[in-house]
Formats: sequence, C-alpha cells, structure tokens
Amino acid sequence: MKKTIPVTRPLLPPLDEFVPYLERIWASGILTNGGDMHKALEKALCEFLGVPHVALFANGTLALVTALQALRITGEVITTPYSFVATGHSLLWNGIKPVFVDIDPHTLNLDPAKIEAAITPHTTAIMPVHCYGNPCDVQAIEAIADNYNLRVIYDAAHAFAVRDEGGSILRHGDLSVLSFHATKVFNTFEGGAIICPDEKTYQRLNHLKNFGFVNETTVVAPGINGKMSEINAAFGLLQLQHIDRALRRRREIDTLYRLRLAGVPGLHCVEPGSQTFSNHSYFPILIDEEFVLSRDRLYEALRARGAMVRRYFYPLISDFPMYRGLPSASPSSLPVAQAVSRSVLCLPIYPDLSDDEVEMLCEFIRGMSEKGE
Repeated sequence: MKKTIPVTRPLLPPLDEFVPYLERIWASGILTNGGDMHKALEKALCEFLGVPHVALFANGTLALVTALQALRITGEVITTPYSFVATGHSLLWNGIKPVFVDIDPHTLNLDPAKIEAAITPHTTAIMPVHCYGNPCDVQAIEAIADNYNLRVIYDAAHAFAVRDEGGSILRHGDLSVLSFHATKVFNTFEGGAIICPDEKTYQRLNHLKNFGFVNETTVVAPGINGKMSEINAAFGLLQLQHIDRALRRRREIDTLYRLRLAGVPGLHCVEPGSQTFSNHSYFPILIDEEFVLSRDRLYEALRARGAMVRRYFYPLISDFPMYRGLPSASPSSLPVAQAVSRSVLCLPIYPDLSDDEVEMLCEFIRGMSEKGE
C-alpha cells in the first residue's frame, strides 16, 4: 500500500457544479439566517427522506444539544456507551446525567433487554444510537418508553437514508438527529439536522437555534447560534444530486469486502439489520482470539501501510474521565460494549474507493492471518 487510504472520505461533486450556487449566494447577499439555499435544502431533504420536517443545524452536536432542550429533558437519560463522544457530551452540556446501558452483541446498539433495570424516578428519556446506520430495535425501545412515559431521542448521526419495512428509520421516536459532517454518507462539509413530526416542534427548534428570536424584538427561549450557513446548504443541495450513486457504490464495496474476507479465522463482519435498507456508512469488523494477531497489532500493521483504519468506537464513552466516575460506567456493567470496543476495526469505505484498493486491503489482511506477522 503506497498511498494513504482513509477510513472515510467526503463525497465531493465536481467543483464547476458548485460555482453557480456560490454565484447565487453572492448575488442574494444572504449568507445565513434561513436564506433560499437553507429553505431549499430542508424541502429537498424532506422529500428524499420521506419525513415531515427537517430543521437544519450548523453541526450534529449542536443539533443533539438543541433536541434535548426542545423536549425540555432533565434528570437522567439512558444511553449507550458505544458511540462517538458527542452523544454523551450533549447530555452533560444540558446538565443531564447519562446512564449507560450495555449493547446487544449482534446489532451493537443499545440492548432493550437492559433498559428497564436502569430506569429510576429521575429517568426522563432514552437516547439510543443507530450504530453504523444499523437500526435499533425501535419497537422494543418505544414500548418501554410508552410504558414509563419517557421521551426517545435517536442519535441517528450514521443513519442518513436508512429505511426499514415501514419507511425512513428517522420517523421513530420523538426526534431523530442527523450529522452532516464531512465523513458522513451525506454531508454539507459540516452540518446536522433534527427530524421532527410536527410544525410546533419544528418552530421551537428554529427559535432555539437562532438565539430564541421569534422576530426582531421578541425572544422566547435561551437559544444558541446553531444555524446552517447558505454555503453549507448549497453544498448539500448539490451533493443530494449524487447521493444515489454514492449509496450504490458503498453497497458494492460492502459486498466485495464480505466476499473477500469470508472464512478468515477470527474475523467477523458486522451484519446490517434484516429487513433494512442500509446506507453502508461504515464497514466494521470484529477481531477475536482466533485471529493470529490482536486487534491492535492488525490496526498498527494496516496503518503502517497507509490504510487509515479506525478503532471506532474505542475507548467507550464511559471510559473517559468525565464519565467513568458514574455508577453506570463501571466496566463490569458493560461487558458486551467493553468486549466489542476492544475488538472492533472499521475498514475504509467511501464512494471513490476502488475495487483494486479493496482487494489490496483484503489480500493484506488475509496474508497477515496466514503468516501472523
């Protein structure tokens, strides 16, 4: 491997297609605060995703923080330790106590069977994550939430365009939050969104992301500056024109990986959920003791040869200093998450990754498996 192969890379449409959008923004004189590009992207995403309302944000973390504010969540929120740190940080920024629950060993999502035991009189919500874009057991989670009168906010950062048999996975819960970071399946360079079911919540989100302003002289909430710029929205509009091709290519790469890595002892490809249209946002593999090298030695060997693989997610959120003092962060309470975190490795997957590069990566992994070097 002579060139660097990142684990993810943004989909970048031709630059000459972007120039007319920039010219329109320049001519309008509007760079932010809900201009034409912003409105057009919200409408286009509603149509593409099949959801009623999309509120755009400057990034996914601000969207998570604001979603919790919009639903007035307090006290304790049950969530997963197996996620990017923004999931936990959004709770702390709202003064909410995270309560970590272990994950399912197959889906790697929050295990519904462990949720009820973690509910206390202070629990107000559940924040599951559709890990790698593989849907949570939404029916089981929402049955628990209904039974205990809890809110559900899905961290759907990885789940753009993911569908189950009933439609968009984003329709579940009280709110679903997307990330449009540059490494995501769909990106706006940097950005995010909240999917919400009704006009009233949509308007509250718009107030909260713009300092609480309703009009020039009226402020109704302690909002923040979470608005998406016109340039970011314009890039999103352009990229949406290429998203079907990107999703097809990701599916092809996923299929090739599974074919070429089949039968490698101690290497297991994480399976997408059944009855689901996956976006193939990541390609995680799990390395167990049957593989001749440890996960970390394989990681180092691939990195040394230019493949920028990631141990994603390692460490767990619950292992970081600001969380590990929580009772629910005890490693003994999270055995599955701990084991997966120590064995996971995400291989490169993005639309511009070539078949030859995938073949080269798989050949190298197979060679390491056989030689143990």
